[in-house]
Amino acid sequence: MKIKHLTHCKIDIQKWDNTILNACNSMVYSESWYLDIVSPNWEALVLGDYEYVMPLPVKRKCGIPFLVQPPLTQQLGVFSIHKIEENIIEHFIANIPYRSYHLNLNEKNPFEKGTQQPNLLLNLNENYQNLFSNYSTNTKRNVKKAQESEKKIRKNLSAGEFLEFYQDVEKNYPTEPERKVNTLIVEALEKGKITLYGASNKNNELISGLCLLHSPQRLIYLLPVSNKEGKESLAMFKIVDEIIKNYANQNFLLDFAGSSIENISRFYQGFGAEKYFYPMKKRWSINDLIKKLVLFAK
Repeated sequence: MKIKHLTHCKIDIQKWDNTILNACNSMVYSESWYLDIVSPNWEALVLGDYEYVMPLPVKRKCGIPFLVQPPLTQQLGVFSIHKIEENIIEHFIANIPYRSYHLNLNEKNPFEKGTQQPNLLLNLNENYQNLFSNYSTNTKRNVKKAQESEKKIRKNLSAGEFLEFYQDVEKNYPTEPERKVNTLIVEALEKGKITLYGASNKNNELISGLCLLHSPQRLIYLLPVSNKEGKESLAMFKIVDEIIKNYANQNFLLDFAGSSIENISRFYQGFGAEKYFYPMKKRWSINDLIKKLVLFAK
Protein backbone atom coordinates (compact mmCIF):
# COMPACT_ATOMS: atom_id res chain seq x y z
CA MET A 1 0.00 0.00 0.00
CA LYS A 2 1.11 3.52 -0.73
CA ILE A 3 1.94 5.91 2.10
CA LYS A 4 0.00 9.16 1.83
CA HIS A 5 1.39 12.54 2.83
CA LEU A 6 -1.37 14.66 4.36
CA THR A 7 -1.14 18.36 5.09
CA HIS A 8 -2.73 19.47 8.34
CA CYS A 9 -6.14 20.32 6.92
CA LYS A 10 -6.41 16.91 5.20
CA ILE A 11 -5.91 14.84 8.36
CA ASP A 12 -9.01 13.06 9.70
CA ILE A 13 -8.51 13.96 13.37
CA GLN A 14 -11.06 11.44 14.65
CA LYS A 15 -9.37 8.56 12.81
CA TRP A 16 -5.96 9.86 13.85
CA ASP A 17 -6.77 9.93 17.56
CA ASN A 18 -8.51 6.56 17.38
CA THR A 19 -5.31 5.03 16.00
CA ILE A 20 -3.07 6.77 18.53
CA LEU A 21 -5.22 5.91 21.57
CA ASN A 22 -5.49 2.25 20.54
CA ALA A 23 -1.94 1.83 19.26
CA CYS A 24 0.33 -0.86 20.70
CA ASN A 25 2.80 1.97 21.37
CA SER A 26 0.33 4.74 22.26
CA MET A 27 1.93 7.94 23.59
CA VAL A 28 0.33 11.24 24.52
CA TYR A 29 2.96 13.11 22.47
CA SER A 30 1.16 12.03 19.27
CA GLU A 31 -2.41 12.82 20.30
CA SER A 32 -3.79 15.57 18.07
CA TRP A 33 -4.38 18.10 20.87
CA TYR A 34 -0.77 17.75 22.03
CA LEU A 35 0.69 18.11 18.54
CA ASP A 36 -1.52 21.16 17.92
CA ILE A 37 0.25 22.88 20.82
CA VAL A 38 3.88 21.82 20.31
CA SER A 39 3.83 21.78 16.49
CA PRO A 40 0.99 23.85 15.02
CA ASN A 41 0.12 22.84 11.45
CA TRP A 42 1.81 19.45 11.86
CA GLU A 43 1.40 17.11 8.92
CA ALA A 44 1.26 13.32 8.64
CA LEU A 45 2.22 10.20 6.78
CA VAL A 46 -0.58 7.61 6.73
CA LEU A 47 -0.58 4.01 5.53
CA GLY A 48 -3.91 2.35 4.72
CA ASP A 49 -7.00 3.58 6.54
CA TYR A 50 -4.91 5.09 9.36
CA GLU A 51 -3.52 1.63 10.16
CA TYR A 52 -0.02 3.11 10.53
CA VAL A 53 0.55 6.82 11.12
CA MET A 54 3.50 9.14 11.59
CA PRO A 55 3.28 12.81 12.61
CA LEU A 56 5.47 15.27 10.73
CA PRO A 57 6.37 18.30 12.90
CA VAL A 58 6.92 20.85 10.15
CA LYS A 59 8.66 24.19 10.58
CA ARG A 60 9.89 26.68 8.00
CA LYS A 61 13.02 28.78 7.68
CA CYS A 62 13.46 31.21 4.78
CA GLY A 63 10.30 29.63 3.38
CA ILE A 64 11.89 26.17 3.30
CA PRO A 65 9.99 23.39 5.15
CA PHE A 66 11.91 21.02 7.42
CA LEU A 67 11.13 18.64 10.28
CA VAL A 68 12.46 19.04 13.81
CA GLN A 69 11.53 17.37 17.09
CA PRO A 70 9.14 19.73 18.90
CA PRO A 71 9.79 20.99 22.43
CA LEU A 72 8.28 18.95 25.30
CA THR A 73 8.08 15.94 22.98
CA GLN A 74 10.66 13.24 23.56
CA GLN A 75 9.39 10.62 21.09
CA LEU A 76 7.27 10.54 17.94
CA GLY A 77 7.71 8.16 15.00
CA VAL A 78 5.32 5.50 13.67
CA PHE A 79 2.23 4.39 15.63
CA SER A 80 -0.11 1.51 14.92
CA ILE A 81 -2.52 -0.99 16.45
CA HIS A 82 -0.41 -3.62 14.63
CA LYS A 83 3.09 -4.83 15.40
CA ILE A 84 5.59 -2.45 13.83
CA GLU A 85 8.35 -4.16 11.85
CA GLU A 86 11.59 -2.49 10.79
CA ASN A 87 10.64 -2.57 7.10
CA ILE A 88 7.59 -0.43 7.96
CA ILE A 89 9.84 2.15 9.66
CA GLU A 90 12.18 2.19 6.67
CA HIS A 91 9.20 2.63 4.35
CA PHE A 92 7.96 5.65 6.32
CA ILE A 93 11.44 7.23 6.54
CA ALA A 94 11.85 6.84 2.77
CA ASN A 95 8.55 8.66 2.26
CA ILE A 96 9.35 11.76 4.33
CA PRO A 97 8.66 14.51 1.79
CA TYR A 98 11.25 16.98 3.13
CA ARG A 99 15.00 16.98 2.61
CA SER A 100 15.94 18.22 6.08
CA TYR A 101 14.75 16.41 9.21
CA HIS A 102 15.83 15.60 12.74
CA LEU A 103 13.35 13.26 14.40
CA ASN A 104 13.12 11.02 17.43
CA LEU A 105 11.20 7.83 16.76
CA ASN A 106 9.83 5.79 19.68
CA GLU A 107 10.86 2.76 21.71
CA LYS A 108 8.61 0.43 19.70
CA ASN A 109 10.10 1.56 16.37
CA PRO A 110 12.88 -0.92 15.49
CA PHE A 111 15.35 0.97 13.32
CA GLU A 112 19.00 -0.09 13.37
CA LYS A 113 20.04 2.79 11.09
CA GLY A 114 18.97 5.32 13.73
CA THR A 115 21.17 6.67 16.51
CA GLN A 116 20.03 5.11 19.78
CA GLN A 117 19.00 7.64 22.45
CA PRO A 118 18.59 6.75 26.16
CA ASN A 119 15.41 6.88 28.17
CA LEU A 120 14.87 5.79 31.78
CA LEU A 121 11.75 3.92 32.88
CA LEU A 122 10.59 2.58 36.23
CA ASN A 123 7.92 -0.14 36.30
CA LEU A 124 5.52 0.71 39.15
CA ASN A 125 3.72 -2.65 39.12
CA GLU A 126 5.14 -3.65 42.53
CA ASN A 127 4.40 -2.67 46.11
CA TYR A 128 6.11 0.43 47.48
CA GLN A 129 8.39 -1.53 49.84
CA ASN A 130 9.87 -3.47 46.92
CA LEU A 131 10.24 -0.33 44.82
CA PHE A 132 11.95 1.52 47.69
CA SER A 133 14.33 -1.41 48.24
CA ASN A 134 15.58 -0.90 44.67
CA TYR A 135 16.54 2.74 45.30
CA SER A 136 20.28 3.37 45.39
CA THR A 137 21.88 3.88 48.81
CA ASN A 138 22.35 7.59 48.08
CA THR A 139 18.73 8.02 46.94
CA LYS A 140 17.38 6.25 50.05
CA ARG A 141 19.48 8.58 52.21
CA ASN A 142 18.30 11.70 50.33
CA VAL A 143 14.63 10.62 50.45
CA LYS A 144 14.87 10.09 54.21
CA LYS A 145 16.55 13.50 54.67
CA ALA A 146 13.80 15.15 52.62
CA GLN A 147 11.09 13.32 54.56
CA GLU A 148 12.53 14.51 57.87
CA SER A 149 12.40 18.13 56.74
CA GLU A 150 9.40 20.40 57.22
CA LYS A 151 8.72 20.44 53.49
CA LYS A 152 5.15 19.55 52.54
CA ILE A 153 4.18 17.83 49.28
CA ARG A 154 1.20 19.35 47.53
CA LYS A 155 -0.74 17.59 44.82
CA ASN A 156 -3.05 19.22 42.27
CA LEU A 157 -1.54 22.68 42.14
CA SER A 158 -3.47 25.08 39.94
CA ALA A 159 -2.05 25.97 36.53
CA GLY A 160 -1.57 29.54 37.75
CA GLU A 161 0.44 28.49 40.82
CA PHE A 162 2.71 26.18 38.85
CA LEU A 163 3.28 28.57 35.95
CA GLU A 164 4.00 31.57 38.17
CA PHE A 165 6.62 29.56 40.05
CA TYR A 166 8.05 28.01 36.88
CA GLN A 167 8.42 31.37 35.13
CA ASP A 168 9.92 32.97 38.23
CA VAL A 169 12.63 30.29 38.41
CA GLU A 170 13.15 29.93 34.64
CA LYS A 171 13.48 33.66 33.95
CA ASN A 172 15.65 33.22 30.86
CA TYR A 173 13.39 30.71 29.13
CA PRO A 174 12.88 31.60 25.41
CA THR A 175 9.55 33.25 24.60
CA GLU A 176 8.15 30.74 22.10
CA PRO A 177 8.68 27.61 24.25
CA GLU A 178 7.34 29.54 27.25
CA ARG A 179 4.07 30.22 25.41
CA LYS A 180 3.82 26.53 24.55
CA VAL A 181 4.44 25.56 28.17
CA ASN A 182 1.64 27.88 29.29
CA THR A 183 -0.82 26.56 26.72
CA LEU A 184 0.13 22.94 27.35
CA ILE A 185 -0.27 23.18 31.13
CA VAL A 186 -3.66 24.89 30.93
CA GLU A 187 -5.11 22.61 28.25
CA ALA A 188 -3.67 19.38 29.66
CA LEU A 189 -5.05 20.22 33.10
CA GLU A 190 -8.50 20.79 31.61
CA LYS A 191 -8.28 17.40 29.88
CA GLY A 192 -7.13 15.61 33.03
CA LYS A 193 -3.83 14.76 31.34
CA ILE A 194 -1.49 16.15 33.98
CA THR A 195 -1.05 16.30 37.73
CA LEU A 196 0.88 19.26 39.12
CA TYR A 197 2.97 18.44 42.19
CA GLY A 198 4.69 20.94 44.43
CA ALA A 199 6.86 21.04 47.56
CA SER A 200 6.33 23.91 49.99
CA ASN A 201 8.41 25.22 52.89
CA LYS A 202 7.08 26.01 56.37
CA ASN A 203 5.85 29.39 55.09
CA ASN A 204 3.75 27.54 52.48
CA GLU A 205 5.93 28.92 49.66
CA LEU A 206 6.61 26.72 46.66
CA ILE A 207 10.24 25.64 46.40
CA SER A 208 9.88 22.81 43.83
CA GLY A 209 7.32 21.75 41.26
CA LEU A 210 6.74 18.99 38.76
CA CYS A 211 4.32 18.49 35.88
CA LEU A 212 3.45 14.79 35.67
CA LEU A 213 2.06 14.12 32.19
CA HIS A 214 -0.36 11.20 31.82
CA SER A 215 0.10 8.95 28.81
CA PRO A 216 -1.50 5.52 28.29
CA GLN A 217 0.22 3.31 30.89
CA ARG A 218 2.89 5.97 31.41
CA LEU A 219 3.48 8.84 33.79
CA ILE A 220 5.93 11.24 32.18
CA TYR A 221 8.28 13.34 34.31
CA LEU A 222 7.81 16.64 32.48
CA LEU A 223 8.99 20.10 33.53
CA PRO A 224 10.69 19.65 36.91
CA VAL A 225 11.63 22.97 38.49
CA SER A 226 13.29 23.91 41.80
CA ASN A 227 14.55 27.18 43.24
CA LYS A 228 17.69 27.38 45.37
CA GLU A 229 15.88 26.32 48.55
CA GLY A 230 14.23 23.44 46.73
CA LYS A 231 17.56 22.14 45.45
CA GLU A 232 19.29 22.50 48.81
CA SER A 233 16.48 20.72 50.66
CA LEU A 234 16.34 17.81 48.14
CA ALA A 235 12.66 18.52 47.58
CA MET A 236 12.51 16.74 44.20
CA PHE A 237 13.55 13.48 45.88
CA LYS A 238 10.49 13.82 48.11
CA ILE A 239 8.19 14.61 45.17
CA VAL A 240 9.34 11.61 43.11
CA ASP A 241 9.12 9.30 46.11
CA GLU A 242 5.56 10.56 46.72
CA ILE A 243 4.61 9.80 43.10
CA ILE A 244 6.04 6.29 43.41
CA LYS A 245 4.01 5.76 46.60
CA ASN A 246 0.84 7.06 44.93
CA TYR A 247 1.12 4.80 41.89
CA ALA A 248 2.79 1.70 43.35
CA ASN A 249 1.09 -1.62 42.49
CA GLN A 250 -0.45 -0.10 39.35
CA ASN A 251 0.22 -0.89 35.71
CA PHE A 252 2.20 2.26 34.96
CA LEU A 253 5.71 3.10 33.87
CA LEU A 254 7.27 6.19 35.40
CA ASP A 255 8.95 7.69 32.34
CA PHE A 256 11.78 10.04 33.28
CA ALA A 257 12.16 11.19 29.63
CA GLY A 258 15.95 10.75 29.37
CA SER A 259 18.66 11.83 29.94
CA SER A 260 22.16 11.55 28.41
CA ILE A 261 23.44 14.09 30.99
CA GLU A 262 25.28 12.04 33.62
CA ASN A 263 24.10 13.82 36.79
CA ILE A 264 20.47 13.83 35.70
CA SER A 265 20.64 10.21 34.56
CA ARG A 266 22.12 9.23 37.94
CA PHE A 267 19.22 10.94 39.73
CA TYR A 268 16.67 8.92 37.73
CA GLN A 269 18.55 5.65 38.03
CA GLY A 270 18.76 6.19 41.77
CA PHE A 271 15.03 5.40 41.95
CA GLY A 272 15.57 2.07 40.22
CA ALA A 273 14.81 3.27 36.69
CA GLU A 274 16.28 1.17 33.88
CA LYS A 275 17.67 2.29 30.54
CA TYR A 276 15.71 1.80 27.33
CA PHE A 277 16.49 3.24 23.92
CA TYR A 278 14.66 4.90 21.07
CA PRO A 279 16.10 5.70 17.62
CA MET A 280 16.87 9.16 16.32
CA LYS A 281 17.18 9.85 12.59
CA LYS A 282 18.44 13.00 10.92
CA ARG A 283 19.25 14.12 7.42
CA TRP A 284 20.89 17.48 6.78
CA SER A 285 20.37 20.40 9.10
CA ILE A 286 18.17 23.16 7.70
CA ASN A 287 21.17 25.53 7.73
CA ASP A 288 23.23 23.07 5.67
CA LEU A 289 20.34 22.64 3.27
CA ILE A 290 20.01 26.41 2.80
CA LYS A 291 23.76 26.66 2.10
CA LYS A 292 23.48 23.90 -0.51
CA LEU A 293 20.54 25.64 -2.18
CA VAL A 294 22.39 28.97 -2.24
CA LEU A 295 25.43 27.32 -3.84
CA PHE A 296 23.21 25.53 -6.34
CA ALA A 297 21.48 28.82 -7.23
CA LYS A 298 24.87 30.35 -8.08
